[in-house]
Amino acid sequence: MIIKRINFMRLLVIPVLLINMHCSCSKEPSTPDWEWPEEKPVLNSDKPKYLWIDAAANFPDFANSKENITRDLTIAKNTGFTHVIVDVRPTTGDVLFNTNKVDQVRWLGAWLPGGYTKVERSATWDYLQVFIDEGHKLGLKVYAAINTFTGGNTTSLGSQGVLFRDNTKRAWATDLNLPEGIKSIMDHNKNAKFFNPVRDDVQEYIFQILEDLARYQNLDGIVIDRGRFDGFESDFSTYTKQKFENYIGQSVANFPGDIIPPGTKVGQLPNPLPVHFKKWLEFRVKVIHDFVVKAKDRVRAVNPKVDFGIYVGGWYSSYYDVGVNWASPRFNTSSRYSWATTEYKNFGYADHLDFLLIGAYAAADRVYGSNEWTMQGFCLKAKEVTMGDVPISGGPDGNFFYPNQVPAGVNVGQAISNSVDACINAGDGYFFFDMIHLKQNNQWQFVKTGIDAANAKK
Repeated sequence: MIIKRINFMRLLVIPVLLINMHCSCSKEPSTPDWEWPEEKPVLNSDKPKYLWIDAAANFPDFANSKENITRDLTIAKNTGFTHVIVDVRPTTGDVLFNTNKVDQVRWLGAWLPGGYTKVERSATWDYLQVFIDEGHKLGLKVYAAINTFTGGNTTSLGSQGVLFRDNTKRAWATDLNLPEGIKSIMDHNKNAKFFNPVRDDVQEYIFQILEDLARYQNLDGIVIDRGRFDGFESDFSTYTKQKFENYIGQSVANFPGDIIPPGTKVGQLPNPLPVHFKKWLEFRVKVIHDFVVKAKDRVRAVNPKVDFGIYVGGWYSSYYDVGVNWASPRFNTSSRYSWATTEYKNFGYADHLDFLLIGAYAAADRVYGSNEWTMQGFCLKAKEVTMGDVPISGGPDGNFFYPNQVPAGVNVGQAISNSVDACINAGDGYFFFDMIHLKQNNQWQFVKTGIDAANAKK
């Protein structure tokens, strides 16, 4: 039985056509004003191996059972994973840790043998603390991840989240630029209901949630997930329009046409580009960059020892659609991509992170390679654009290793083992999404084979 994931947005942002439009100035300056940092070789045995634990997909096992948490963390440890990342704020926006800023998760939807089912949490013990305590007993590092800019979710089981409970926060929901006009995501059929990241009140709300998370003194790290705009069509509210006009110092006469015509897709950009298009992309990455800097400062003010990092999709060449520049500010984006302004690079945030997790989400027959859309290539490109500012750990989406996803002739076990080799040697660690896939397909042994082989290399 395949466990389907509600939060499939990681794959939905993968375009079929990539924008690799090189301008005539694609060569780096002959005398750069930066130098590569000296890096000492790190043995694979010392590199972190991260395992993500999605809240909804694993809820049937973990919502009410400490014993199941201990059981599966033990398996993860024996497989060779060194870090587990526990999702404690799913896309509903409610939480699985102690805070008075938002409600606790009461139920989540998960795929069970009988179909998509509501799984209720009746336990009152601290979900995150149990992972911390049990993980530390096993020698695992325990990180907590939050779905950052989401505040509600709608499925066939119903709707939940602060955006549905509190009418005073409805204005926080992102407004989408659609062919039928600009409309709130609350009036759209998207499952995850995103906030507008531009809003100061939204950011302050998230900062306060992060501060409470940082108060777990034994927590090893915090991971920002979905720390981005919902997509290319987000956000086109009056609030954001005013912020953008203040940023560029002029009014936008034709909104949104002078920025992004409705229906524009990554890979199918208008030619010529609208007058404010490139500056709009710059504005969006500045919003997220500034949020990340403030978020880290707020977290560190509470807990100076906790690691702070982010999960992103590895497809940097098209990640501008969600308003994120996860490169080094020394990486000259505009010399490589014609959609970037010369100032775009200034809002790369890699230098503000302790670690960066890369979704190297390629198919099972695309493990090795030098370009995006191979697992190895994603990691190599990530190292290239981050320029040594932050350790990167990339790896596969286990969804591609289900029998019905594996191309004919591919040995799935070998592909999984090879994913460790490809990613850990191209980067600074290994990352696997998600635990549920290993459990459902009993594929732990293939990851273990890959980790053991990687650790044996000198």
